[in-house]
Amino acid sequence: MKLLMGLDLETEVELSPAAKAEAAAASPYSSPSTALLLQRRVVAWAKETGSPATVRVRVADRSFDLHKDPVVSKCGYFSEAMLESGDVELPASFPGGCEAFEVIALFCYGDAVALDPFNVAAVRCASEFLGVAGLGARCDLYINQVVLQSWDDALIVLQRCQPLLPVAEELLIVSRCVESLAFMACMEILDPEQRRDQPAGAVAARALAGRRWDAELVKELAARDLWIKDLIALPFEFFGRIVRALRRQGMKEKYVSPVVLFYANKWVLSKKTHKFWASTDDEAIDGETDANRRAAAIMEGVIELLPVEAAAASGAIPVAFYFALLSRSLALELGEDSQTRLREQVSSNLQFARVDDLPLPEQETDQPIADSKEVRAVESIVSSHVSVRRKGAEAVAELWDRYLLQIASDPKLRPERLSELIGVIPAGDRKHHNHLYEAINTYLVEHRGMSGEEKATLCGHLDCRKLSHEACIQAVQNDRMPLRLIVQALFVQQLHTHRAFTECSDSFRCVHSGELVVSGASAYTPSPGCPVIPTSQPLSSGSPYECHHATAPRDAKLRARDDASDYETASFRIQALEQEIISLKQTLQRHNTLKGSSRRDAGAGGNKEPSFRVATDANAPAAIKRRAAVNGSCIGSMRWGSQRRCASRILRVFARLAVFGKGRSRGKQSKCRAATATPTEKLNCM
Repeated sequence: MKLLMGLDLETEVELSPAAKAEAAAASPYSSPSTALLLQRRVVAWAKETGSPATVRVRVADRSFDLHKDPVVSKCGYFSEAMLESGDVELPASFPGGCEAFEVIALFCYGDAVALDPFNVAAVRCASEFLGVAGLGARCDLYINQVVLQSWDDALIVLQRCQPLLPVAEELLIVSRCVESLAFMACMEILDPEQRRDQPAGAVAARALAGRRWDAELVKELAARDLWIKDLIALPFEFFGRIVRALRRQGMKEKYVSPVVLFYANKWVLSKKTHKFWASTDDEAIDGETDANRRAAAIMEGVIELLPVEAAAASGAIPVAFYFALLSRSLALELGEDSQTRLREQVSSNLQFARVDDLPLPEQETDQPIADSKEVRAVESIVSSHVSVRRKGAEAVAELWDRYLLQIASDPKLRPERLSELIGVIPAGDRKHHNHLYEAINTYLVEHRGMSGEEKATLCGHLDCRKLSHEACIQAVQNDRMPLRLIVQALFVQQLHTHRAFTECSDSFRCVHSGELVVSGASAYTPSPGCPVIPTSQPLSSGSPYECHHATAPRDAKLRARDDASDYETASFRIQALEQEIISLKQTLQRHNTLKGSSRRDAGAGGNKEPSFRVATDANAPAAIKRRAAVNGSCIGSMRWGSQRRCASRILRVFARLAVFGKGRSRGKQSKCRAATATPTEKLNCM
């Protein structure tokens, strides 16, 4: 709208439709519009004084024709700017724009100013800029007595302060709104009518149980609390200040942390928000890059707001949230400090995680899964957790083995890389090796062309003593496992059986000893036909049962130590026997090769000798077949029947060597006989 000098005073001034729409959209409380009121007031002033409007003020792309006397008397800025000419153009830094200037112009003409939550911040900043006397104090009074007493009004004023920075910050409008909103949020939590048995973070964790992070589901949970829904709609610069104010005013962390979670879910983790930013940003050349930049800026601020202590242990923040942030951060360009802080947060909550929480590549690429950014990030976090020796080492080890089970099915995974990933967890941190066995078995199924040495190296990470009974049985029957592992599993099975019999025997003695003690405390009534037994007395300090109970833990430790010693001895003997079997087979192969060459030479001279591998009768069917040579020590290269026969022979050798019981002297005699026997006899005995 533009006011002209020399305006006809009798003419009714009407606004254009565009100006009316703009004025109506500025504030829902402005009815009639401020622009129309100002225009009528200028006309009325001209009628009263008989002087035309001689001052033209330009604000942005609009011009206002006003009278000099009311403007100069109320505004100190115009009294200095109009010394040279009557035209004044306000700078681009003028806060509030045309809407605020219209209110100030009405105030200069002496009319009542209509303040509301939509314009009070802009009018307060504009009056400070122009030096309007009396209007600033009136705005502050309205803010303190009206705005700060209402949740909705304080939110509106705070949102309107964003384009007014830093003037609104200097006038303490932002800080007053922040503190008021934080106080009212604390009162909302303390409201006895609101049932808050569990924090919102615990509700989110329960809703996400057994599944990966679902941003849309978490959005629905955030909408249940209106105060949370209002706070997460604010710009981050205001949201961060409110979160700090909540903690400063004493709100418990179990209520503060979920607010941070819901904010990050809406502005960082939500794919819909990312697509919206990428498609609506017209100023950016690459919408995807600009959306990532905005998400990265918010994410860095969210990481700073996360609690230092492990909030996952108390249920305030689900562990899946930390891993969702980690997965999202791999696609964003975060600062080094933010990345380090986030990984420390993930590492401190690692023992509470599930295998479904750990990130994996979403899209297939040419590189192996183990070389992806996601796997390397998790590997770094697990290594950090292991290096500082945090609590929950056994839980982290089991989690890592389950994670390897998901990676092991990748056909592009190299055995060296899998062995490297297995070595991330120290051997002592693994309480059980069942999941590690499943991962290695899955890898052997997908990679059937592995050599015996590669299998032996990979299976060297397994400790059969830490396998369950079912896993040991499966390992013995698994034809893909190396021979050494199968024999070790057989030995462990025998130890388990021996220990089970020992425990059953001990429990049987304990039960019967308890019956004797109970029977001694009451009258004994013999059965008909049984001899009368004197009433037993309480056990004295020299009772054999009491001594047995006192020495039971010590005997258990001794048995466990003997089992471990026998296991180590058996392992060394297995290695020695494997080397001896290989040397015997090589010797026998060389012997057969030399004998075959001599037969060929004799056949060329006319003298044919019958071979010891075939029947002497030429017309008889070939009932005896040559046995295929076995290369290496891997049982996977042998047939199942040969494997069982080989395992039976090794067990017989162990029996002679007194590995599974007594008779060490007989084992030594068998060693001596084995040392004096020929290579052929040794192989036949085995």
